[in-house]
Amino acid sequence: MTTYGILYIGLALILVLGSAFPLGAYMARLFEGKIRLLAPVETGIYRICGIDPARQMGWASYAIALLMLSVVHFGLLYAILRLQYYLPFNPQHIAGMAPMLAFNTAASFTTNTNWQAYAPESMISNGAQMFGLVVHMFISAAAGIAVAAALMRAFVSGGLKTLGNVYVDIVRITLYLLLPVALVAAVVLLIAGIPMTFDAFPTVHTLAGGTQTIGRGPLALQEAIKELGTNGGGFFNANSSHPFENPNALTNLFEIWLLLVIGFALPIAFGHMVGRKREGIALFAAMALILGLAMVGDYAAEAANNPILVHAGVMAKPGNMVGKEMRFGIAQSTTFNTAATGTSTGAVNSVTDSYTPLGGLIPMFLMQLDEVAPGGVGSGLYGMVLFALLAVFVAGLMVGRTPEYLGKKVQSREIKLAMLAVLIQTMFILAGAGFSLLTKSGLGSLDNAGPHGLTEMLYGWTSATENNGSAFAGLSANTPLLDYGLGLAMLFGRFAVLIPVLAIAGSLALKPKLPQSTGTFPTDGPLFVGLLIGVIIILGGLQFMPADTLGPLAEHYLMLAGKTF
Repeated sequence: MTTYGILYIGLALILVLGSAFPLGAYMARLFEGKIRLLAPVETGIYRICGIDPARQMGWASYAIALLMLSVVHFGLLYAILRLQYYLPFNPQHIAGMAPMLAFNTAASFTTNTNWQAYAPESMISNGAQMFGLVVHMFISAAAGIAVAAALMRAFVSGGLKTLGNVYVDIVRITLYLLLPVALVAAVVLLIAGIPMTFDAFPTVHTLAGGTQTIGRGPLALQEAIKELGTNGGGFFNANSSHPFENPNALTNLFEIWLLLVIGFALPIAFGHMVGRKREGIALFAAMALILGLAMVGDYAAEAANNPILVHAGVMAKPGNMVGKEMRFGIAQSTTFNTAATGTSTGAVNSVTDSYTPLGGLIPMFLMQLDEVAPGGVGSGLYGMVLFALLAVFVAGLMVGRTPEYLGKKVQSREIKLAMLAVLIQTMFILAGAGFSLLTKSGLGSLDNAGPHGLTEMLYGWTSATENNGSAFAGLSANTPLLDYGLGLAMLFGRFAVLIPVLAIAGSLALKPKLPQSTGTFPTDGPLFVGLLIGVIIILGGLQFMPADTLGPLAEHYLMLAGKTF
């Protein structure tokens, strides 16, 4: 490792963490309905859509409305993808998607996963990109933040029967947070050299005398919301390593800031909402420690020699540059990829499949921790609160006292629902990867045998179920098994967690808010932060250790012995 690399990681974290505090305070005011700068526009949207902003929803109504909205948007996106040949803004005359790929893509963008089992620049028209994919990038991000806001309201006071209005929440989050920040970010990226056009792809003459078609499109705004909403769906197959999506070191740093800032601002907003800022800072600290250690660890793994070179006695400098852009180098590549897998973004600026075994393990393990460091916009915060409930439950078992969190008693109903949300994702990842490796279709999707092939499949199912969207390049996912299987994993990974979270919020909202007493376990100090991180690693991560041991860890030691796959 070099001083430059450590300083780069430090600078990225300082910019993000420092911005999170003012943004978190703003978001708390937004969730409380105190931001109404565009009230006439907001009112007009309600009238056009037939929304009654005064209507309040209980947890079940909130969940059903969100599910129905997702079903409608899934159907619309599926139709756009299938019919894109006949729709406007298709200068390349790109054909409609096959049914299984359209299903996978619609599930992907509806759930904020943005898994791409296709080459976007050659298989998605400009119109489908802009009016299909980008619209879902806003809506899916707003939906995740809305659920986090509903959960925050459950802790505000006692005896609450409602959690807000999901339609109002989504409109306000889009109008006052996602859209303005994305527009400003798009202008910055446009100035930096990212295209924004509906023109056809130009064909140019190369120095060698041949011709080349250069892909371009409505990129700047898509790139902005792609990172800000932790979506990750790029316009190009090369994603954030493509110079039209991420031209230089400054845009790389700016995009890291975009994809992390809302995730870290949400626990600060949580502290403001419940009236205990230190409680939000405790969740914030746990997220920051996990992500910071992962960034340093991944950089160290890639800066060290490739294990096969260690076996050969070769000391390569500066380290493992395979699969990385020269304009970024190791530190910028690993910092970006770790930030993208610590959130649910999935955008990468280097090829994770070419990382060292330990370098590839760290991003995968971040996802296996249920992506709470800081996780996707909204989903990271409510995932962290689930672990906080489990942490106070463990502490309560130690002292023989009914656990409390922020004045709310945590009882068997909440713990059962929290464990359901945590374990259902583990089931899908391990069962899906295991079944795929037993089939001819699944094995045929792998470019590598042995431990690396296992890692490719395990990473793919982890990424889909955790709604991340990144992948090892060695997994060819456009098959019936993986298109439908991973599509279902994305849907269950999103909604099988989201519904228990809202049920927990509804249960806690009804309970009285108790004052702190001498027996209350403090949840705003270093002791709780340590306990919380321990629970996340034990419950979120150790379930995957046997599989991870047979995959990247086994590959690391076999490469040290001179074996490759």
